[in-house]
Amino acid sequence: MDIPGWLIWVALALFLVQALGLASSVRRWRRSAPGERSGARLDLLDMVAGLMLMGGLLLSLTVAGSWVWLLVTGFVLMVGVYTVKGLRLLRARRHPTT
Repeated sequence: MDIPGWLIWVALALFLVQALGLASSVRRWRRSAPGERSGARLDLLDMVAGLMLMGGLLLSLTVAGSWVWLLVTGFVLMVGVYTVKGLRLLRARRHPTT
């Protein structure tokens, strides 16, 4: 299977964007108040999952070995993070604070 060269460059660009987002997410997590850290942790975990997903895709396209396990792990982690975020959003809408 021949992968076009432009697809590898697109995957590399997306990987770099995720890496830059990870740096800003770490800064936001470090300076957040203790009550706000759980949301910042979820955002940080979301960025790590995206980085794993894009890294697995990039390695699967360029390296001869199979790196699909990294891609699948990132996807499963991302699904878990979005599930927790969705449940927190539903709980906040059902129990409004005044």
